[in-house]
Amino acid sequence: MKLSREVKTGILAVLAILLLIFGYNYLKGSNLFNESRVFYVKYDNVEGLSKAAPVTINGFQVGKVQEIGFADKSGGLVVAFTVDKEFEFSRNSLVQIYSSGLIGGNNLAIVPEYNPNNTAKSGDTLNGEIAQSLLDAVTGSLGPLERKVNGTLATVDSLLININTVLDDETKENLKSAIANLNVTARNFGSASRKLDGLLANNSEKLDNTFTNLDITASNFAKLSDSLAQIETGQMVRDLEAVTSKLNSIVSDVENGNGSIGKLLKDEQLYDNLEGATRQMEQLIQDIKLNPKRYVHLSVFGRKAKEYEPPADPDQ
Repeated sequence: MKLSREVKTGILAVLAILLLIFGYNYLKGSNLFNESRVFYVKYDNVEGLSKAAPVTINGFQVGKVQEIGFADKSGGLVVAFTVDKEFEFSRNSLVQIYSSGLIGGNNLAIVPEYNPNNTAKSGDTLNGEIAQSLLDAVTGSLGPLERKVNGTLATVDSLLININTVLDDETKENLKSAIANLNVTARNFGSASRKLDGLLANNSEKLDNTFTNLDITASNFAKLSDSLAQIETGQMVRDLEAVTSKLNSIVSDVENGNGSIGKLLKDEQLYDNLEGATRQMEQLIQDIKLNPKRYVHLSVFGRKAKEYEPPADPDQ
C-alpha cells in the first residue's frame, strides 16, 4: 500500500512529538519505558539539590530525583525520587543529600538498612539528612587552624612589642658597637690564622722531625714495655718473700735472746761486765794521762825508776 505524502508527514510529526515527550520526561528524571518505584523524603533545606540529580546506593546509580516541592506552608520540602533497580532495603534506610564535588551539584544517596520484615515499598517516605559537604569539612578543619593562627599572631605581636620595648636607642647603639667589635675580632682572627699558616709553612720540616722523634720514642717505649712484661715478676716476689721471712727470723731470734746480738741485748750480766770493763778502761786512760812516767821509763844514764805511789783518791 502506497502512502501519500500527507500520511507520511503526519506519521513523522507524531513520532517527533512522541520523541519530544520522551526526551522531556527523561530530562525530568522519568523514563516512560521503565516501571520505577517512587519514594519520598522530607528536608528543611535541600542544599541546592535539583531535579534529575542521580540517586545512588553505595556509589552506584539506581535512580534519579523526580520532583522537589513544598510539603507545607512552613517551608518544608519534599523530594520525590525513583529507584529503577530491583534492590530491596528497609523503611528505616537513610537518604542523604551529599556533594559530588567542589564543582558538581548535590546528589541523593540511600544508606540502606536490611530488614526483610520492614521492606520499603513504592510511595513510602524515608528519613533524610544532609551530609557534610567537602567545603564544610574544609571550613570545619580550618576553624581550629584559624584559632591557632590568631593565637600565634597575638603572641608574635606581643613579642614584637616587647622587642621594640627592649631595643631602645641605647640598646641599638650597644648592638651596633658589639657587631663592630665582632667584625674587628673576625679580622684579627683572620690575621692570626694567616700568621699561623705561615708559621706552619716555615717550620714544617721541624714539625716533621718532631713527629719522627715522637714515633721513635713511642717505639722505644713499646720495646721497654715488652722488656718489662718479660721480667719474671713471680720469681722476684718469691725472692722478696724469702728475704722477708729471713728478716723476720733474725728479728725473732734477737727478741728471744738467741745469738750474740740477742744475748747482748737480753743478758744483763754481760751488760754489767761490759759496763765495768768500760769503766776500768776509762780509769786506766785517766791514770796514763796523770802519771805517764808510771808506764813509760826513759833513762839516759841508767837511773832507777821511781817506785809507784798509789794516788790518795782511789778514783784518780
